[in-house]
Amino acid sequence: MSRRSYNGSAHEKRLSKYRVSDDELFNYVLRVAILSYVMIPKPVGSPRASNSDTKDKEHSSRLSALTNFSIADMFRDVRDGSKSVKFPEKLLKVLEQKLQDIAMGKDPAYSDQLVRRTMAKFYGQFMVDSFKRQMKENRKIEELILMFATHATGVLKKEPTLAGDGWKLELNNQIAHFVKMLRECLRGLHHVSPELLSRLDIYTAKLAPAQAYSDSGYDSSSTSRDRDSVSVPAISSKVSDMQLVQTVARLFKIPEQAIQAEVDQLRGQVVTEKAALMDLKTCLKNINAGAAFPARRDDFDSEAAWNNWKSLETTHLQQLMLAMVGTNPELAKSTPSDNLPSYQPPDSTRPGSVYSIDSSMGNSRHPSISSRRSLFDPTMQGIDELDGDEEIPVGHHFTFIPPNPKKYYQRLVEYCLVADLEVMLSPEVDDNDEVSLGILSPSHLDLISECAIRWRIGHSFRAACFLDLVRQFYERNDVPMECIPEALQGVVKVTSELDIKMWPVHDVDYLSSIYAGLFNIFLSSLYHAMDSLPGLKPSEIEPYLVVLEHVRDSGLLDQFDVDVGARMTDVQDRAKEVCAHWYDLKMQELQSAPGVNRALPLLYMTDEIEKSTKALDKRFPEPILGAIDITSIYVEVAIPRIITELTDSQKRLFEASMNGPTPDVPIEDIFALYRRSKMLMGMYDAFCPNGNFEFEITSFFEPYVRQWLLNTDNKTAQWVEAAIKADNFVAEEGTEGRSSSIVDLFESLRTPINFLQDLEWENDYQEARFFTSLSKTISKAVEQYCRSVENLFLTEMYPRPSEYIQPQKSSAWLEKARQLTITGEKRVEPFNFRPESCVKLNNVEAARKLLDKMYDQMQADKLAEVLIHSAPPVPEKVERERALFSVKIVIAEGLVPPDGSPSSRLDTFVTLSDEAGNRLAKTRTIYESLNPRWEETFDFSVDKPLWLMVSVRDRALVGKHDTVGRAYVCLDPRRFGDFLTHELWMDLDTEGRILVRVSMEGEKDDIQFYFGRGFRSLKRAEGDMLRIFIDKMSPFIQQCLSRNVLKTLMKSRDQGLDYNKALGGVTALYRSALGASSSEVQIPLPQGEKPRLRPEELTDIEIEQAILPLFDYFDANLQTLNTYLSDTAKQMVMSRVWKDILGVIEGLLIPPLSDQPSDMKPLSDKEVDIVFKWLKFLRDYFYANGEGPVPLETIQNQKYRDILSIRLYYDWHTDALMEECVRMMQQSLSAGIPLRKKAKSVYAQKNLGTIKQKKREKKEKKETEATSEQTIMRILRMRPRTQEFIAQQLQIMETMQAEQEKRAREQEERKLKRLASNQSNPLPPVPPLPQT
Repeated sequence: MSRRSYNGSAHEKRLSKYRVSDDELFNYVLRVAILSYVMIPKPVGSPRASNSDTKDKEHSSRLSALTNFSIADMFRDVRDGSKSVKFPEKLLKVLEQKLQDIAMGKDPAYSDQLVRRTMAKFYGQFMVDSFKRQMKENRKIEELILMFATHATGVLKKEPTLAGDGWKLELNNQIAHFVKMLRECLRGLHHVSPELLSRLDIYTAKLAPAQAYSDSGYDSSSTSRDRDSVSVPAISSKVSDMQLVQTVARLFKIPEQAIQAEVDQLRGQVVTEKAALMDLKTCLKNINAGAAFPARRDDFDSEAAWNNWKSLETTHLQQLMLAMVGTNPELAKSTPSDNLPSYQPPDSTRPGSVYSIDSSMGNSRHPSISSRRSLFDPTMQGIDELDGDEEIPVGHHFTFIPPNPKKYYQRLVEYCLVADLEVMLSPEVDDNDEVSLGILSPSHLDLISECAIRWRIGHSFRAACFLDLVRQFYERNDVPMECIPEALQGVVKVTSELDIKMWPVHDVDYLSSIYAGLFNIFLSSLYHAMDSLPGLKPSEIEPYLVVLEHVRDSGLLDQFDVDVGARMTDVQDRAKEVCAHWYDLKMQELQSAPGVNRALPLLYMTDEIEKSTKALDKRFPEPILGAIDITSIYVEVAIPRIITELTDSQKRLFEASMNGPTPDVPIEDIFALYRRSKMLMGMYDAFCPNGNFEFEITSFFEPYVRQWLLNTDNKTAQWVEAAIKADNFVAEEGTEGRSSSIVDLFESLRTPINFLQDLEWENDYQEARFFTSLSKTISKAVEQYCRSVENLFLTEMYPRPSEYIQPQKSSAWLEKARQLTITGEKRVEPFNFRPESCVKLNNVEAARKLLDKMYDQMQADKLAEVLIHSAPPVPEKVERERALFSVKIVIAEGLVPPDGSPSSRLDTFVTLSDEAGNRLAKTRTIYESLNPRWEETFDFSVDKPLWLMVSVRDRALVGKHDTVGRAYVCLDPRRFGDFLTHELWMDLDTEGRILVRVSMEGEKDDIQFYFGRGFRSLKRAEGDMLRIFIDKMSPFIQQCLSRNVLKTLMKSRDQGLDYNKALGGVTALYRSALGASSSEVQIPLPQGEKPRLRPEELTDIEIEQAILPLFDYFDANLQTLNTYLSDTAKQMVMSRVWKDILGVIEGLLIPPLSDQPSDMKPLSDKEVDIVFKWLKFLRDYFYANGEGPVPLETIQNQKYRDILSIRLYYDWHTDALMEECVRMMQQSLSAGIPLRKKAKSVYAQKNLGTIKQKKREKKEKKETEATSEQTIMRILRMRPRTQEFIAQQLQIMETMQAEQEKRAREQEERKLKRLASNQSNPLPPVPPLPQT
């Protein structure tokens, strides 16, 4: 830690108030320091002895060493099974640098050349990677020493100055230097095992050469590289030679002269080895006698703990006594034999710091209790024979142990801490210098350790005491936070090597009180750290959490009844208060910003909450201390507040979002609030699963969705207009012939669908209602687009002469059409189609596919199921039920021109108006016809009976249109409640009649219903446009396939015209269609019939030549249709053309079915053959061997087969035809006349799948229905005196059908019960004719 870490200054008087005076403390500490020096005196210089004496003494000393020491003896204790101790891994790095410095001569303490050589040799081996890896793996100090001894042996054996066994003596010295160097390297490392240090001290003592006994009772010797002289060691009385004494003087700030006087006074009188030995013996006796010091049974919770401590303490005391006697045998004379145990190899430790311990708890010994003589000295063998001492009293009678050792020890550690802190804060230490988090200096550590051993302070109390003092200094702000975890490591180490259950009770209580204090301190710090929420960072509280988690997990808080849960609740409450305060300030800040948009502050606040929540969740993924979930607390406070704020602002927000076309709060911001609120509620549910806050988000935002749907509905008309306005109806590439308007429109319609789906509305029923409303909007937009496109289509197909002149192509078929000699008949001008018209039909066809995709995207079927099963109870209906009527204007007959001219033709259209004269619908105009067929359908939604006026009008190019006639129909739900299609022939108020088909179904607010209406609109538009295509082609087809052309062909044969010239005009395209075809249907003639003679005068080429203008017309227009129509639309158009051709061919042969007389005459046999030749040529043209626009299945449909059947009955006798008709009628009656089907429901057209299914069913039904009797009756219309028979047959069919329908209605009586009761209600009166 850096000096800058300290925020206060230490003072020498800032000490705890113990009942220990400074003088008493100084006295006892000084005694221990002096004793330490006495036990291991330092050598000082002495006069040189003569060379001969020196050599003799040196030789004698080395021989003595050889007899008393070996490497095997040195490691015997380890090999005999004592637990191996590993050195710190960092030692290798420190040792590497130390060896390098010695080898390079940079370390003056190891300047001897022989030492440098042995160290350099070992350094070379040390740098080998394999050796380094081996040392890192096992980390055994003995292997390091053995490896050094091996390499040193190699060096020493080659040394010429070491003759004979001299290298063996020098090897001891080299190993001693190496062990000393290891001890120095370990001194600078933290958390060094005390046992490791103790072993090194033992090895040092064993390696020292034997010394001559001196007067002071100590042996000392030294081996120098100076071979000429040997210094004689002696005990100094100077303080300068006493390291620990100097440390005491600096600690208590005693001058050197004064400390020297104190030493002189104490040494020899008070501080003696015998006194130290007596202290140890007294401790042993106190233990056996159960005295209070050093401990007794009552100090432990269990017998096991007491026995464990007693065993360890006794063993340690005995080893200390043995070590003292071993270094000074004279002490054995005053030691009773029963107090001295037989020797065991000591396994002692020396703490590297005040809180370092060994695994044996009490086996530690200080290096001052060591000897520079082998412990296997022969003098130890006579220890049992020494005279005994006087009886030792039990009690606190000590020389070196103070009255209250623990308090003295605590006071000493505090003194050392203050002193070291003063040094750290002194100007001599730079601000950037790194200092130890352990605070204590090595010299103070040595002093504290020496006192702890002499005062019998256990390791548990040492660690707890140091932690307590650091805690106090931290509370006074004298040390940084980092010192607390460092101090805790001492406790952790002690507890890891000795279970806390084995500690003395007072030490456990002491540690518990310290932990309780730490818990209060750091929980308070954590409490105040909550003030940084929501910007709190893990680094701000991580140091507190390390301590709190350690204290909590220790279990010691239970002894003080600390309610951890309550304290955690306090922190949580504080966090909630801070979060609430932060929210209030932030919201006040956001709301104070200028602006009228009330939603913006709420939106900004939701952003802040989301950002803070995600940040806190990332910083604190797990609850703090397993109980304080910061993220959940923040969410629990902030989210309910923002939602409550939103709820309180509901009325203001709604008003601000509805105040005009440009509201103060845009609807987009409201939906942004919805998304943010939904996201926040999701966070709340995730982080607060047990929270009770609820918010009906769907109920809150439902009005806004309804308003948005209304706004969207109002915009759709603009979307349709804009899409059509921007479209020039030119087919885009790769789009199947469609233009931009339909794509643009459906892109616009898809946008609200995506918007609603993106909302992910939680209420399924409400979501289904939203999509239902949107489907109604989509249906309206589709209907509007169909109307707009149809109007443009009609303008192109029926241009006004002043606006558009039909361009005519100069072609052969036009010339031939003009050159035809016709008298008294108006000729039909062929119509050429424009590309734009084709594109419009493509657009309608593409719209059906796009609408079907939209149906699937919305999952309309699923939504319909939701509406059925999830709908709330329906209240009593107040509003009337609505009904949807479909009114189809089919055909008019017998119209009379207003001028009464029989040769005049009418250009008619039909309008439908309500009771007030408002026009509700209008058909297209059918030109030049007194029997016009419109086949157009209109829908009307009513909730009460509605009278419609059906007006047939004659279009005038200039001025007002003339009214041809009127009729009235009432759309009454009670009348049409059977849901069947009703054909109403209504007489006009003038002349003629009109056929109207009316059907009804209930109108429902249902998504499938609205999609069905949309598909119906598209289908009708498509059908109307196809019909107009056919209407434009049909007159020319009728003209080319008319009886006039047939008669002209027959007359031309009589006039003898040259057809070879006409043959040259036939194109090669149709040559393949000439001749008989194998696929032609052959109809056998019944027996008895006279076979017709084929006209030999006319060839097939001549017959085809008669309708050549029709083929040329098809060629000219098929090029346009092929180019601009899509494949589907092209097939539909050509299929309709083929259907129209079949109708024209049928019209040539027989009249329509009716009970009215017909003036149509049957064709001759030759004419019938020509007609069927034309049918064959046209069939081959449209099929073109499979390459034509219409498939063979469509060409040879049921209508085609019915026409072929005409040939079978055409020349039968009248009676035979009647008999065949009756027979077939009987077969039909026995099989059952088909009932009138119900009108096609909107639901049957809800998507393309249902539409195609209905089409298949219709086709299959047509194929099964027999039409031969109708064909026969139509042939009979051309025969005289058959009207009564035909009317009778038709009456029978209608009667039978009515009976079957009656039976069907009776079977469905329950379903139609309401209908039956309403049948008797009279219709409302006919309204008066509106004034025009």
